[in-house]
Amino acid sequence: MKLAFIGLGNMGFPMAGYLQQAGHEVCVYNRNPDKARAWVSRYGGTSAQSPALAAKDAELVMVCVGNDDDVRSVVYGDDGVLAGISKGALLVDHTTTSALLAEELSEATQTAGARFIDAPVSGGQAGAENGVLTIMIGGAEADVEQARPVLAAYGKKITRLGPVGAGQRCKMVNQICVIGAVQGIAEGLMIAKKANLDIPTLIEVLAGGAAQSWQLENRAQTMADGEFDFGFAAQWMYKDLGICLDEAQSQGLNLPLTEQVHQVYKKLLDEGFGRCDSSVVIKDLEKD
Repeated sequence: MKLAFIGLGNMGFPMAGYLQQAGHEVCVYNRNPDKARAWVSRYGGTSAQSPALAAKDAELVMVCVGNDDDVRSVVYGDDGVLAGISKGALLVDHTTTSALLAEELSEATQTAGARFIDAPVSGGQAGAENGVLTIMIGGAEADVEQARPVLAAYGKKITRLGPVGAGQRCKMVNQICVIGAVQGIAEGLMIAKKANLDIPTLIEVLAGGAAQSWQLENRAQTMADGEFDFGFAAQWMYKDLGICLDEAQSQGLNLPLTEQVHQVYKKLLDEGFGRCDSSVVIKDLEKD
């Protein structure tokens, strides 16, 4: 198929590469053209000077950028995706955004004669590089089924949750569960370190019981060792939790843990830890 991929960050770069390697004809766009040239040099395919030109004649257009405003900047306007998208084409947004933006984009895409699904991903940079992302989708069943074989190039688990917006709301639940686990591990490690417990043995024991989680097996040791120069950046988790809290407010809900950890990330960002892995929350405890 002829595809377009907009956004070649830590996630988008390998995701678009998997599409090209799967035999599709991929045209990419990135705000930094050097990144687009590097992608073409590595994978083949082509690059375009604007999202509109990348989307021209594409059957599916994937977007993977930073936040709501970033999505709007590449979708709208004379050079945006919707200015070049073909009638009947499918716009797939992999960005983690508000559900309200997903619903807004669905309407705008329909006005342009095209279709839309929201499809945020989980698995981080490692999941993108290994082609094993979990993709949570909101949209019409027929649109999801059209996208499924394409997204399988980098998605290990592809699930429709409901209409447009459901994918983003599922991602909100995902992030809340992640920070709950990370914060719990951080607090548990404080006791373990004070008691001089052997951390590898501790992790092995906990991984065999009810405390088992991906975060425990993949982040507990690095948290204990003070290693944070990898993974899902704290600044992005702060952004995602803000989206969760906005959604909670709109639903009249109170999320005390999410609010607490959101403020922890705010402090860490102010202290220069924004690019560190989101497990850096343990540093806030170590200051006490």
